[in-house]
Formats: sequence, structure tokens, C-alpha cells
Amino acid sequence: MLLTVLSGFFVAALAPLVHRHIPPRHSGLLFALFPACLFFYFAQQLPAISAGAMLLESQPWVAGLDIRLSFMLDGLSLLFALLITGIGTFILIYTGRYLGDHPALGRLYALLLCFMASMLGLVLSDNLIGLFVFWELTSITSYLLIGFNHEDAKTRAAALQGFFITAGGGLALMTGLILLGLAGGSFELSQLLSEREALQAHPLFLPMLLLILVGAFTKSAQYPFHFWLPNAMAAPTPVSAYLHSATMVKAGVYLLARLQPALGGNDAWLWLLGLTGAITMLMGVYLASRTTGIKQMLAYSTVMALGTLTMLIGIGTEQALIAAMAFLLAHALYKGALFMIAGVIDFSTGAKDFLQTGGLARQLPITAAAAVGTALSLAGLAPMFGFIAKETMLESVMGAPALAVVFSVAAFLSATLGITIALVVGIWPWFIRRDMPELPTAFRSPGPALLAGPVVLALLGLGFGLLPALPEQALSAAASAAAGHAVVAELALWHGVNTALVMSIAALLLGTLLFCNWGRWRSMTDAGERFARRLGPERLYAMGMEALVRFSAWQTRVLQNGYLRYYLMTTLGTMVVLVMAALSMNLSGIRIAMDFSGVAFYEYVIAAVLAASSIAAVLTNERLGAVAALGALGFTVALTYVMFSAPDLAITQVLVETLTVILLVLVLFRLPGFLKLSSRPLRLLDALTAVIVGGTFTVLILAVTATRYFPSISQYFVEHAVSDGFGRNIVNVILVDFRGLDTLGEIAVLSLAAIGIFAMLKLRSGGQE
Repeated sequence: MLLTVLSGFFVAALAPLVHRHIPPRHSGLLFALFPACLFFYFAQQLPAISAGAMLLESQPWVAGLDIRLSFMLDGLSLLFALLITGIGTFILIYTGRYLGDHPALGRLYALLLCFMASMLGLVLSDNLIGLFVFWELTSITSYLLIGFNHEDAKTRAAALQGFFITAGGGLALMTGLILLGLAGGSFELSQLLSEREALQAHPLFLPMLLLILVGAFTKSAQYPFHFWLPNAMAAPTPVSAYLHSATMVKAGVYLLARLQPALGGNDAWLWLLGLTGAITMLMGVYLASRTTGIKQMLAYSTVMALGTLTMLIGIGTEQALIAAMAFLLAHALYKGALFMIAGVIDFSTGAKDFLQTGGLARQLPITAAAAVGTALSLAGLAPMFGFIAKETMLESVMGAPALAVVFSVAAFLSATLGITIALVVGIWPWFIRRDMPELPTAFRSPGPALLAGPVVLALLGLGFGLLPALPEQALSAAASAAAGHAVVAELALWHGVNTALVMSIAALLLGTLLFCNWGRWRSMTDAGERFARRLGPERLYAMGMEALVRFSAWQTRVLQNGYLRYYLMTTLGTMVVLVMAALSMNLSGIRIAMDFSGVAFYEYVIAAVLAASSIAAVLTNERLGAVAALGALGFTVALTYVMFSAPDLAITQVLVETLTVILLVLVLFRLPGFLKLSSRPLRLLDALTAVIVGGTFTVLILAVTATRYFPSISQYFVEHAVSDGFGRNIVNVILVDFRGLDTLGEIAVLSLAAIGIFAMLKLRSGGQE
């Protein structure tokens, strides 16, 4: 599995180079071979996984932190892997034709393959840290995919919006996953999933749960984070089709299903996921029913589907988890096809809005047939697999352990408006004949590459509906992994006349009535649209970003004002607060060395000279006096080194001070005169700051020298200087042998500085010697 994931990044790295050497229309077919091979590899694992097997693979990664690059293949990860690679195959074929003449097509291939590999790594990861790394990789690659047409300002804004929201949720998720690993005693999912009682009894369970849910909700566009997903339609259609059908937006749903055995089965899980999912489902289907943009309508219907999946996982019963897996598969099939059909309409006619279309069935008969089939699945009508998924969903919400009435009403309303959406998608562009303006562009025939994906996915939706036993094994294995125990899915196209069927018929009648009055429905709901623009989540997001910009401008004016004095005071003040806080937290274990009994008289004299030189350098108004005071200070420090048996440091100090004094004297008369640029109170504040900082570090040094938690390392150097370093000057041995790389780095820095100074001198002299 590690090779499977890494191979995706390797192929992505080669994609731009390979694309340049083959015809653009054939490059998609070539790159599609990679996910096709992965699909067959994963399909071969289905019999073993369906029988209850679990494949585990682990490689050392960060050994010091005991972090491993672990992978797990069970029913849930297998279902997602099949969707990622299977639909990814058709997306790459589609991309080669849809964007065949785009100059940056090679870059798009690379991003799609990186995104595919990141999603595979996410769903296959067994280690929480590895899962989070791949989680963030999907955020980064999706940002690049959404912003592919980066010349457009709206595209860049949409990409940034999606990235800010998902990355912000990722930070919360990281904290939640760390708490989960600490609470469970392991960062391996395969071990954590069996620690349900211990995790839910832990004091940090609720904060951990909330942080993880924030990450999952932002990724899967749950209310109130749902608005970024329709805005992401700025991406090219192949990207939209892939993100919505099988990959990124399902990542949050995957995480919820994956953690359900460990974190689910309690009231907090049911209420948080169930109600959030129900609200998101209704919000998505409502917004979809009133929009006229083709991709926008499909995007909002994806929000509806994601809310449905979250609600079902929140309910958490066996029947609900089976319904969730069936709905997941049905949605991937019809939504991938519908987005590609939207791309066909755009490619062939240039139309991006339903109001620009009509009567296209004669020009695009195959596309129209695929659209009708997938629209039936979206509506949940027989004989498509979407019908089975919807009926199973309705039955499961009615059997919810709590809030069954709320979930049932929400599901019925969603099904009703879902019928309206499906009729718009399946009838309006193809069979509605009316007076229309001319199409934006001349008609172009789509060709097999654009039609392969929609046709195959539509046929699969029909085949799975007529023969539901075909996907039963995969869905049972996935539901079992989500439930934490064996679950058997028994799907059928006909379950007899029951409550779910009656609800479906009622939803069909009401949804058809709304479709017949679609224009009036949009007019009736205009007030809600205006309210959302003023106070909706997207408006609140915009206000938050504006406030962030204003706050940034304010703190720039206050903190980054161009005055070095304030920079130093802020930095040193922060350091003093942190040091004193750290010292105060462990006062009982800290001793201050204040024994002056062994100090000789001449050492007091040297200390007095140091203090007097420092004060003189600060107070003098004469240039020469300041230089002399600094020189006295430096030479006194050198004398201190001599007293403490460090002659090499003393020689270095003498050389540096001599050079410094000579340089200062040489440029003395070129320096500006001393000016009092600050007021007396400000200078007093500077003096107070200096005293506080100096006093703090004096206390810190005394505490460090008097407090020892471990034996001194100096004895080690004394014992090994001659035997290991072959030198009796211990300081030199430390610098050259024990810390040779540090010394080499310091020499490199000094060399670079010397080269820079030499270059500036040459520039100053105009290149003359």
C-alpha cells in the first residue's frame, strides 16, 4: 500500500514531462492507465476483505517519536479506494479531451494525480499522524486545483476561501487527533477502534470529539461551512467532478465513518452529527432548488448529499450505516456523471446556466440518455441504484434511536426538493422547447472521451439498481468497518408497499409540482436569498476576513512602526515575562548562588571597571569617550577570560576589540554628532527596561549555575579530550572534534559575511582596486 500511494506522487512528477511528448488528446488515456491498474489491484482484494480480513502494513517513519507510516485496508477504505481510482480513471480520460488545447494541461495532470495519491493515502492510513499529513495534502492540492485558472481574480478568491476554511478545520483536527492518540494510548487506528469504552470515559472525550468534528465538518462542507463548496465551482469541470463525486468532500465523511466505532454510539455523537447533517441536507437541497447555474445546482446537491451521509453516520444504527454506504456509492456514480455531463454541455454549446439551454436532446442524444438515467438516480427513482439508496435511507431515519420524527421530516423535505432538482437536470436542458437566445458558442461534438465517463457511470447506476447483489459485498464490508462489527447488507429493488415507499411517492408528486412552478418557486424564495447575502455564513466569513485585515493593519502600525527602540522593548519585555513566569512555576526547585566568600579583591576591581565602563559608554556625549569606554569594556572582558583559564578566548577578544576600536577611530569624524532624539521620560523608560532585563538575566544566570538537574557534561570532555580528540586544550577539542559540524557552520557563516562585505566594498569603489 505504501508503494501504491508513493507511485501516485512519482507518476505526478513525471506527468508534465510525459505530456509534452505525446499528443494532448491521447495523454489522458495514457495517464488513466495508472488509476485503472490501481482499481484492479484493489478489486482483487475484495473477496478477502468481504470475508472479514484486514490488511495491515507498517514502515518506520519518525522513530524518535514512535511514529510509523502505517496503512490499513478494510471494507471502508477499500470502498473509497475503488471510488477514487475508478472514477479517477474516467476523470483523466475526460480531462484530456475537455482541456486538450490548454497550455497548462500537464500541470493539471500532475495536480490531479497528486490529489489522487493524497486521497488514497488518507483513506488507507492507519496512523493518525500519517492520516493528518495526507489530509493536509488534499487541502493543498485541492487549493491548487480550484485555483487552476489563477489569472482570474474570482478563481483565486474561491481557492483561498476553500483553503482557509479547510486548513482552519485541519488545525482543529490535528489537535483532536493528538488528544485521541494520547487518550487511547496509541496513534494506530487499528488499535484505537477497539478502545471505545476507554475513550468515551476519558475526561477529554468531549473536547476531542468537538475538535475532530470541526475538521470533518469543514472538509465536508457541513453547515455553516457549506458555502465554500459551491464557490469552488470556479475550478475546471473535471476537477469539480472529481472533488464532488469521490474525493475531497467525502474525506470528512470518511473520517466520521472511520471513527464511528470508537467515538459513536452516544448522545453527543447523535445530536451533533444528526442535527448538523439534517440542517446541511435541507440547506443544500433548498439552495440547489432555486439556483439556475448548472454546476452551482450540482454543487448544492452535493452539500445535500454530504449532509445526508453525516446524518446517517450520526444515527449510527446498522441500517443507517448500510444506508450511508449505499448512498455514498449511488452519489459517487450519479454525481460524477452529472458533472461530466455539465462539462459536455459547456464544451458543446458554451452554456453554463439552465436558462441558456433547451432542446439539446436532438444534438446530444447519448448525453441526454445518460443525463436522464443519472437524474433518475439523483431523484431516487426506480430502477436506478439511487432508488435503493434513498429507500434504505428513509427506513433508517424512521428507525433512529432518537429524533426519528425530526430526521424523517427532514429526509422527506429533502427527497421532495431532490425530485425538483432531478427534473431540472434530466428534462430542462434536453426536452424543454422554448424561445431561446443563441448559444454562447458554436456547437461542437463531444466525442467518446467526454462521453465514456457519464455513460459508464450511468450504466453502473442502472446495473446496480437492477442487480443490487453486485455491490452488496463491498457495501457490507464497508458498513461492517464503520459499525465495528459484522453487518450484512440485504439490498433489493422492491421491498413491498411500506412507509418509505409512500413517502417516496408523496415526494415525487410534490417535487413534480414544484418543477412545474420552478420559476414561481425561485421568485418566492428571493427574500431568503437577500437575507443570506446580508447575514448568511458566507457574509459572516467575508466580515471576518475584513476584520482580520483591519486588525493586521492596526497591529502593523502599532508593533511594526519602524522604531528599533520599540522592537527591542517588545522583544526583551516578552522574554522577561516568559523567563520570570518559567522561574516562578518552579520556585521550590531553584536555588540562587549568592556565595561571594571565594571572590578575590582584584575580581571586585575588574567587576567595578566593567560596570563603570558600561555606565560611561551610555552617559558620555563625546565620541572619543564612548569609543574609549567600549574599548575598556572589551579589554576587561578579555581579562576576565584570562582569569578563568580561557586564554584562547582572551586572545580572540583582544583581537576583536583592537580591530573594533581602530575601525571606530578611523571613522570617528565621519559619524554624526550625538543628538538627543528622545525625551527625558523616554530615556528613563529605556534605563528602567535595561535594568529589568539585566536583572532578569542576572537572576537567570545565578539560578542556572546554582541549580543542576543532571551531572555536568564538562567531566566527560575532560576525560575524553586526549583519548578521543588527541588534544589537551579542551576548548579547542570541543570546537574542532566534538562540535566540528557546528564550527564548520559558523565558519561558513563568517565566510559568507566576508564575501558580502567584500562585494559591497567593490561596489562602493566601482570595481576599482
